[in-house]
Amino acid sequence: MLDWQDIQIFLEVARSQRLTDAARRLGLDHSTLSRRTRRFEQKLNTQLFERSTHGYHLTEAGQQLLAHAEEMARHAFEAGESLSDKNRQLSGQIRLGVTEGFGTWVIAPLLSAFCERHPGITLDLLALPRVVNLSRHEADLAITVERPASQGLVISRLCDYRLRLYGSQSYFRRHGRPARLDELGRHRLIGYVDDLIFSEQLSYLDPLLDPAVVGTTPHFSIRSTSVTTQHAAALQGAGLAVLPCFMAETGDRLESVLNKEVEIVRQFWITSRQEQRRLARVRLLWDFLREALEANQALLMGEARELVLPSA
Repeated sequence: MLDWQDIQIFLEVARSQRLTDAARRLGLDHSTLSRRTRRFEQKLNTQLFERSTHGYHLTEAGQQLLAHAEEMARHAFEAGESLSDKNRQLSGQIRLGVTEGFGTWVIAPLLSAFCERHPGITLDLLALPRVVNLSRHEADLAITVERPASQGLVISRLCDYRLRLYGSQSYFRRHGRPARLDELGRHRLIGYVDDLIFSEQLSYLDPLLDPAVVGTTPHFSIRSTSVTTQHAAALQGAGLAVLPCFMAETGDRLESVLNKEVEIVRQFWITSRQEQRRLARVRLLWDFLREALEANQALLMGEARELVLPSA
């Protein structure tokens, strides 16, 4: 008979793919976890992981066990929630993963009202320049810039938002203001590090910088994985940057240019695993975010300058 603790350890290593990360989550030291994993394989007389310098990756047998282990974990979770009645309590912890810029500029301020309404709930806000992995249980809810393709998720389109090309007055004084798209090749630009972009939805500049249009290889003064860093660089006059209107329009230090040529609309999606979506506290946050962002559609589309905060 399989030991439930062995299954939990197997699941965490499979999700994390790195022993150090799994050990931290389980509260075990690295060597203990390594021994427990090997002992479990010996008990089953089956190799579950391929070990390399890049981490732990499931063998075919490991993939087969994973499906059963995920099902066992789901039933255990639902049983625990049902017995403790947590799924009907407006208390507990919710971990929300969101892209860095949106999480910092929009979601964090909105959540202040949610926290006032529901003081029994603790929110962990993961505002990161990457996609939060729900299948590895990194979060209960995720807001992403592209529609997730994973199975077993509840997915809904959350809102649209607009991006434009911005520069500061100090930049315009030194380098002038582009009047046409083909002039961008003569300007300093700020953008993402190409090989570290975590979503193709962030490749805003590629279609704008076609050599056939700009006539030369564009010059990037600063590239960063962080849109907040790009915003800060644009404020200091380092170059022109494509930025979300909800970031750039909230002050008067940045001004958009080439509005007819550069008008980019993207979407945010809200996602949760099915078992998490059933929890009352998670549904409550899901509905709150939808209502709060609907009320702020003008800000997201660059038609307003202030965030509308829900009443507490």
